[in-house]
Amino acid sequence: MQRILLPAGGALLVTGLIASGLSGTAAQAAARVAHDPMARSNAEAVSVASFWLASNGAALRRATQYTWDSKEVRKVVSKGGYSPDGRPGIAAPIGGSRPTGSAQNVNLPKTVGKVFFVDGSGRYRWCTATAIQSNYRNLVATAGHCVYDTDSNAPTLDKWVFVPGYYQGKAPFGIYVGKQAFTHYDFDVYEDYDRDYAFVTVYNGIMFNGVKRVSGREYARFTGPKRSWGGRNYILLSKDAGRLGDNVGGQGVAWNQPTGKPVRTFGYPAAPHPDGDKPYSGVTPKYCYGRPSGKSVGAPWLKINEHVGLKCAVTPGYDGGPWLLNYSNAKRLGYVNGVTSTFADQDGNDRIDLITSPYFDGETASVYNAARNVASGKIVGPHGELYR
Repeated sequence: MQRILLPAGGALLVTGLIASGLSGTAAQAAARVAHDPMARSNAEAVSVASFWLASNGAALRRATQYTWDSKEVRKVVSKGGYSPDGRPGIAAPIGGSRPTGSAQNVNLPKTVGKVFFVDGSGRYRWCTATAIQSNYRNLVATAGHCVYDTDSNAPTLDKWVFVPGYYQGKAPFGIYVGKQAFTHYDFDVYEDYDRDYAFVTVYNGIMFNGVKRVSGREYARFTGPKRSWGGRNYILLSKDAGRLGDNVGGQGVAWNQPTGKPVRTFGYPAAPHPDGDKPYSGVTPKYCYGRPSGKSVGAPWLKINEHVGLKCAVTPGYDGGPWLLNYSNAKRLGYVNGVTSTFADQDGNDRIDLITSPYFDGETASVYNAARNVASGKIVGPHGELYR
């Protein structure tokens, strides 16, 4: 995104709150929130979902992980400590799941899945993401570079959807089309990876149940996805899967927390290490556990001055995955206090051994709070018809 002044394609700098009398730190935080529309209408949202789920999820299976250039997997530089910009804060998680297996096993969160999109070169890509708490139970957290197109002038990546629990072309809880993306102004405009996070509101999920041949009259009346070929008319049977948070729950969110607290990170690694070794398939999620470094790390080639680093030997595809504080193995819930942004090779052996995340501070909370209060709504009705 080679932008100089304001976010392109309809992204707006949030100044209305300032105009209405907000001042001081709150006004400064509000001014740093940028937002961009994704699927602007129900018709566009259904078209996006149909694109990914056609032919039994062929496009989903065709997608490959977001790919980092191997030259960007370098050693990062340790710097000073962190300076929170306000008091620590949290938003409690919602939902919860019964544990499976023994206490020694890590129960994977239902909230984690893949986000799929089409990049500026027309390639089908995916990253990791998670459902998080919001007032309308419709919010996803991931890395900013998994939402905003950093390689072209388009504001957001095309045909963006979230599929929690994704496995081999299947969407067990439905497919959730992105409606509106929120990020920090500095990432939206300047590609500042110190702000490489995004929160996306999603429509209610869609599930497709097959195809039905109908008469010409039924075909003309039907407002959902449909197709006519060979002189025959067909409608795609779909149903409303409900709100994301009602189906899989939502992780909490934390900011301005002390570094060094243990976290569990989750994601779908798939790319090879710089040396060509490819230990992961990207089919199932993996996890790491540890204490992030108490010192900030920097990567000048990505404008990074203050990231958090964690020892973890995963590869791209893990991008956007949550860093969870206080993860409950029984409830499968914790508090998102970071998202995987970059990958590093600290010992110079051409193998990734460190992942980094932006530090979640009060400005992160400002972006999150702007997104958590935005509704999205249904796409399809009880008979598979498109809501106008």
